[in-house]
Amino acid sequence: MEKDQLILGIETSCDETAAAVIKNGTEILSNAVASQIESHKRFGGVVPEIASRHHVEQMTIVLEEALTQAGITYEDIDAIAVTEGPGLVGALLIGVNAAKAIAFAHNIPLVGVHHIAGHIYANRLVTELKFPSLSLVVSGGHTELVLMEAHGEFTVIGETRDDAAGEAYDKVARTLNLPYPGGPHIDRLAHEGTPGLNLPRAWLEGTYDFSFSGLKSAVINTLHNAEQRGEKIEPAVLAASFQESVIDVLVTKTLRAAKAYHVRQVMLAGGVAANKGLRAALSGAFEEFTDVELVIPPLYLCTDNAAMIGAAGSMLFQKGKRSSLALNGNPGLDIEQSFN
Repeated sequence: MEKDQLILGIETSCDETAAAVIKNGTEILSNAVASQIESHKRFGGVVPEIASRHHVEQMTIVLEEALTQAGITYEDIDAIAVTEGPGLVGALLIGVNAAKAIAFAHNIPLVGVHHIAGHIYANRLVTELKFPSLSLVVSGGHTELVLMEAHGEFTVIGETRDDAAGEAYDKVARTLNLPYPGGPHIDRLAHEGTPGLNLPRAWLEGTYDFSFSGLKSAVINTLHNAEQRGEKIEPAVLAASFQESVIDVLVTKTLRAAKAYHVRQVMLAGGVAANKGLRAALSGAFEEFTDVELVIPPLYLCTDNAAMIGAAGSMLFQKGKRSSLALNGNPGLDIEQSFN
């Protein structure tokens, strides 16, 4: 019988320290995550220096937990997959150097992984990928439509020109004095209210690109103008109106791209993929398209984790990609070039 392939995934691109063991690219044997939300909450956002220090403190702990959960040792590992970029450079360096140290000490092959490719490959932990496929990637730092013709072949057909969707969520949440991270609080509030404000949608006709900076500014101006008039806008109404605008653009452009490129599969990826409103709207929009499979990962695979890095790394390892011990954190890594 052919030996199972075991990949150790490591993720430290932002404020989660994570390690996981993935079998044959599709099965999670362990998935350990140490979150830093409580440490950053009082600052209203991620502080890079604090994030890096926490990664140093937690790295060994999550690695040991991942191996223990999987019931294996380093001697059983076929390759180590680590997030190479994009992300916070200081945070990336902790994971990359930990991976290089283990690879050197145990003579294990090393594979650098693009963070967004990881988010996309989280879907392979749910079902096998079918090509051509289209991924809607929505997170705090990224909003992209990524076309795949085969494993490891990425073409970005649409991206944000300014604020990413998740970034807009967090900024609107701060305007409403909601705790960090703001996205889940906006989502919850939106389900308590009814959209009653006419907020803009940036369609950027002729492209699959996104823009949320104008929407964010419109929300802030709407609140300030109401205050000057002595009027009160219900936070739930504002949240519902804002979320309706964001989701309308995301879903409409995804539908258009799916039809134009005749894809067999549409996948949701990234931290904002946990948004209940977006998940429901996408599910409803694709109900009538029976020839297109919609894949929405479970909530624990939407936020940053190492299982997704292990899944992407498994595919890369099978395709023969290896990284040298000169591997470095690359905060500007391009997904279209990362698999070459």
